[in-house]
Amino acid sequence: MFRDVMSRFPTGVTVVAAVTADGTPRGLTVNAFTSVSLDPPLVLVCIDRKASSHDPLVAAGAFCVTILASDQADVAQRFAGDPATGRFDNVKWMMSEGGNPVLSDGAAWLDCVLERIVDAGDHSIMIGRVTASGTSEQEPLLFYGGSFGTPSQ
Repeated sequence: MFRDVMSRFPTGVTVVAAVTADGTPRGLTVNAFTSVSLDPPLVLVCIDRKASSHDPLVAAGAFCVTILASDQADVAQRFAGDPATGRFDNVKWMMSEGGNPVLSDGAAWLDCVLERIVDAGDHSIMIGRVTASGTSEQEPLLFYGGSFGTPSQ
């Protein structure tokens, strides 16, 4: 019932990404993302502790949130599926000044330094201080009732 109720709340769709100690980009699709504070600029993302990308993202100490554009549902599905390795293959991305992967052609992005991790049920809440950001004219991708959509739908 809880899952059904929460599916009635439309959310944005993001990919949270970082680089591991050996230089490998890792990332996963996340829709549990929100702003926390304007001063200082803080955001949070919730990562399932069972996700194979959880430990590498937490260990990286920094991460980037790419807010996906309306035409990136395939990217969202790719970063949500298994295996976690190879998700960046054949996906356009660049490295932020902070050293984190930013997916190309997204609606916006936020580069963050990890400030705090809070345990919450079966997830870790990663709170990041925003150090850089950017936007585009792309309409964002939304998730509602188990399906992808756009604000204009």
